Amino acid sequence: MRIKEVEARVGLSAKNIRFYEKEGLLAPRRQAGNGYRDYDDADLESLRRIKLLRKLDVPLEEIRAMLTGALTLDEGMRRHLVVLEGRRKNLDNARRLCAELAGRPGPLAGLDPEAALEEMARLEQEGVRFIDVQKTDRKKKAHGAWLSALVFVALMAMMEGLMVWAVTTDPVPLPVALLLAGWPAVLAVGALLALRQRLKEIRKGEEDAYRNY
Repeated sequence: MRIKEVEARVGLSAKNIRFYEKEGLLAPRRQAGNGYRDYDDADLESLRRIKLLRKLDVPLEEIRAMLTGALTLDEGMRRHLVVLEGRRKNLDNARRLCAELAGRPGPLAGLDPEAALEEMARLEQEGVRFIDVQKTDRKKKAHGAWLSALVFVALMAMMEGLMVWAVTTDPVPLPVALLLAGWPAVLAVGALLALRQRLKEIRKGEEDAYRNY
């Protein structure tokens, strides 16, 4: 069957299904001649199992291990129970600290955060995990990088247009015209290359954080 039918029967988007294929969780056969994916009932059952486990927030690595038989279902679930129990303890501690802060009247400006931060540091030394803002806020950096690059490229494109217009209405020597027309394009390419490198670094950090959890 085609991917549209699979979407309707399993309740997953084509984007999700192809992502699971890319991650090696699914391997539908290809039709001879056109190379189109041809999903069968076994693929649908695999996708339903994947969907179930992902809704329980089981990591992809654990799902892959269970699908390949490297882990049994009970082994995988027991591992995940340990992770969930750790998260529960983390949330309990975060909830307790939030309750303590909720008992302090007045604006945030009147709060001395040092004592609370010291308590959190002590708990982290004991194994409690709070949100790592240095990793979480990387997504905001990625959005800011995109916005800055787009604004920069738009400005360069506008300057390029103005320079081309100036050349066509009031001609200048060719070497000067080439220099004026070429330098914004060089800057734009440099900005895009720098953005690409930065996004790779951000994405790698997010993937590392995901794999660690």
